[in-house]
This record gives sequence, structure tokens and C-alpha cells, in this order.
Amino acid sequence: MVQRVGGMRRKTRNKLAKHARQKGKVSIRRSLQQFTNGDKVLLLAEPAVQGGMYFPRFHGKVGFIEGMQGECYKVAITDGNNKKQLIVHPVHLRVA
Repeated sequence: MVQRVGGMRRKTRNKLAKHARQKGKVSIRRSLQQFTNGDKVLLLAEPAVQGGMYFPRFHGKVGFIEGMQGECYKVAITDGNNKKQLIVHPVHLRVA
């Protein structure tokens, strides 16, 4: 079989780019924000932080918090008809 060229961030130049006014240091509030089970969250990746990032296909999706795993949250989303669970760092989440 053919080996895939590139990794998870392949072809994401526009999707994972920041606007000019958003560039700079990442606010510590984004890393320390807390959610409870059942909260509705929006998946918006912070490109400056690679750890705890989800696959870019799910960028902009809305999901629900199901629990914690370490310092990350388990987020349940629907991808088509399939239910999936992502493990996402809070810096990549916003309240929806």
C-alpha cells in the first residue's frame, strides 16, 4: 500500500491560521477554563498549542462534555451518523 505523506496538520494552512489581531501569546484563561458534564462546547483549535488538539476535520463542530481524562476533556460529537468521542485540551474549546 502507498504510505500517506504528511501528518495531521496537512492541508490546514487556512483552517489553522490566526487572524492578524489574534496573534501573540495565548491567554492563560483559555488553558484554565473549566467545564462540567453536559456543557455544550465549540471545537476551535488554537494553532499555537499543538498538544491536546483534535483532528482538523472536526474544526468548528459542536459537542458535549462527557468527562475528563487527565487535564483534557472528553467531548462527544456526531460525525455524519457516527458518534465519536474526542479528547481535547481546554485551550481548544469554547462555550457554544
